[in-house]
Amino acid sequence: MSYPKVSIIIPSYKPQHFEMCLRSAVGQTYQNTEILVSDNCPTEEIRDICARYAHNGVIYQRSSVYREQNVNAALAGAKGEYVKPLFDDDLLHPFCIERMVAAMQPRPEVELVFSASQVINSDNERVETRRPYEASGTLSGLDVQRRVTLGMENFIGEFTTVMFRRQTMWNVGLHNLYKMGDHDFLTGLADLIAYLNLTKNASMFYIDEELTYFRKDLRLQSNSNPASNPFFGNCFSDYIDLLRVSLDADTINRDEYRSMNPQVDAVFLRLNNIFPQVGEARERYLAKLAKLYQ
Repeated sequence: MSYPKVSIIIPSYKPQHFEMCLRSAVGQTYQNTEILVSDNCPTEEIRDICARYAHNGVIYQRSSVYREQNVNAALAGAKGEYVKPLFDDDLLHPFCIERMVAAMQPRPEVELVFSASQVINSDNERVETRRPYEASGTLSGLDVQRRVTLGMENFIGEFTTVMFRRQTMWNVGLHNLYKMGDHDFLTGLADLIAYLNLTKNASMFYIDEELTYFRKDLRLQSNSNPASNPFFGNCFSDYIDLLRVSLDADTINRDEYRSMNPQVDAVFLRLNNIFPQVGEARERYLAKLAKLYQ
């Protein structure tokens, strides 16, 4: 068995939990890794922490771009055959990379692997187990797109829970990674759309082990914190736009599209007063629906 290099990329901004995050990358049982930190923290705290781990192969780069663009800066720097994202307050199980490589390496048709995961709070307490399936196995990318579109849910999880092939990322192109059809999902469902683009006409593999830990800490500036993410509403409106682009791609049919009208209305009634982009997405949905039955 060969041991291909895995790039663990850490786009970073928040220093509060960063050292624990970095130590979970350094402490992997799988040895052939590079750890790339792309830092846009306004202070020098993350840089100073990385300096203490330079002997562990941590590669540090200062970044001048923010949020999603910093993720792309980290992705662009990856040199490994596989890319393992890790956000700056999340954690990896020590066996995470080992298990994921073992799942992907003998399966050339698999472009992405993800696992069961655990949500943790600011005190590292477990608050929610996320286990979308009861057994490990291969999933069709097309079937996954249908499930997330018609279910309006991201059951895979955030970038921290996946690993994928670097060459496929470049084949898709960083400029296209978060786009589908006529819509750019960069500020909403960027992670989910990236998964679907990476596994188009291919497969993904689910590992039924808790290998990643996603932190919810509403005191921090995080995409999961509505108070600090100006695009939080796009996470809801993008599910409505995903219906449209999936119909255009023939991933779902017109009857399935029409059947989603009650769910779209429910999202609109619940959230439009808070996030006006939900209403705008609903208008696009209804315009497409009207054209189908002219």
